[in-house]
Amino acid sequence: MRILVVEDDRRLAGLLRRGLTGEGFAVDLAYEGPRGLELAMENAYDAAVVDVMLPGLNGFRLCARLREADVWTPVLMLTAKDGEYDEAEGLDTGADDYVTKPFSFVALTARLRALIRRGQRERPTAFEVGDLHIDPAARRCRRGEAVLALTAREFSVLEYLARRRGEVVAKTEVLEHVWDNDFDGDINIVEVYISALRRKIDTPFGVHTIQTVRGCGYRLDAGPASA
Repeated sequence: MRILVVEDDRRLAGLLRRGLTGEGFAVDLAYEGPRGLELAMENAYDAAVVDVMLPGLNGFRLCARLREADVWTPVLMLTAKDGEYDEAEGLDTGADDYVTKPFSFVALTARLRALIRRGQRERPTAFEVGDLHIDPAARRCRRGEAVLALTAREFSVLEYLARRRGEVVAKTEVLEHVWDNDFDGDINIVEVYISALRRKIDTPFGVHTIQTVRGCGYRLDAGPASA
């Protein structure tokens, strides 16, 4: 089994290489994010161990770049950070597992073997609505070649409409699936986000993807160009 280790602490990287080699793995090392990305793009690894705090390109961005390029090598994120938001960011950018330093080498090896047994996961579903591309795994959205900058909530609203594309979705359904149960604000907050999305994904491109069905809700559809 061939493993890529991307770790800027050379002492730790060396220890990992020796330990993993002793377990029967072939190990390649990279000490900087860009070099790790280059190796991961060029070679078919069975898994990668990637530190978060890397020079040149951090582990989160490295993992996201791989997924954007359809490289689905299992990634074990290795970091000194232990906050739940850091873990969530790692998993949201495409990592498969997360280990916090200091760690048990035995546990790390067991997690690595488990990832390899599972193999490369299938690419998560991305949605195409005309030339609008929505990728929930990478949390990316683009219109043609233009990358669209959406807030987390805007993306969630768009993703839900994309999962129901072609269907009429009631405002209450959007609220129930995108906001939590504790939300007690005005249901018209949905309209606010729909308007913001239209300004970003439709208006600049002269299209009308998010359609209002009067009295019923909204529908995401390629549809005709705006007049």
